[in-house]
Amino acid sequence: MKGQKHVQSFLAMYIVTLLVLQTSEGQQLPEETCTIQILVPGLKGEPGEKGPKGAPGRPGRVGPPGQIGQPGLKGQKGIMGHYGKVGPSGVKGIKGDMGDPGPKGPDGEPGIPCECSPIRKMIGEMDIVVAQLSSDLKFIKNALPSPAAVAGIKETDSKVYLLVKEEKRYSDAERYCQMRGGHLAMPKDENANTALAGYITEAGLSRVYIGVHDLDVEGVFTYVDRSPMSTFSKWRKGEPNNAYDDEDCVEMVASGEWTDVACHPTMFFICEFDKDVI
Repeated sequence: MKGQKHVQSFLAMYIVTLLVLQTSEGQQLPEETCTIQILVPGLKGEPGEKGPKGAPGRPGRVGPPGQIGQPGLKGQKGIMGHYGKVGPSGVKGIKGDMGDPGPKGPDGEPGIPCECSPIRKMIGEMDIVVAQLSSDLKFIKNALPSPAAVAGIKETDSKVYLLVKEEKRYSDAERYCQMRGGHLAMPKDENANTALAGYITEAGLSRVYIGVHDLDVEGVFTYVDRSPMSTFSKWRKGEPNNAYDDEDCVEMVASGEWTDVACHPTMFFICEFDKDVI
């Protein structure tokens, strides 16, 4: 750029000189000579010495992120850290086997002599009562579905009766009694029938299923344990009548009388258990 300016200046001065010379040829000039100095740019000088380092410029823009490098080698295992806090207690383990019996201890002091016969007799009687209560308790646990479903327990010399206040069909009622070691109640004499009738009345009921039916042979009633009804029955007047040809089971009403009924309706019932097998 600077070189072009020098050339232009030189040309301008050259043209001016030519014009002056032409004018002097056509006109008579005074005797004094006119000196014209022409300034011609010199040659390019030698490059100067390198200047001092300038101040750092402003930081440039942040460039794009580079590619993810290759994973480095696995470092060496560090030293063991501090122990952590103690955790909660675990679940209690299973009880171990019983150990060997220990050595026999020293003999105790001799007891004071006494008349123990009355005490032994009393203890014997209490053992009998406890055994009976344990047997009764076992029977109750096995026989009762829940206290609310039972009106109570009645006993005779040889039987235990359980009135179940849970409505079931005849077959389901008999199955319930069998699963507990008995049958539906089978009154085989007047005393047993009277006891059952009183049981129904005390419970505030009007009728229950009992263990009598003619499901095997129409018109031939038997007990549920397959024993024949040859010595006792308590039919209400006009019964059994097999109404609608669909009455093969038997109920007892509060008066103690029997009537034949259909087997599919649900009804309360009485179970019977032999004392010898309880």
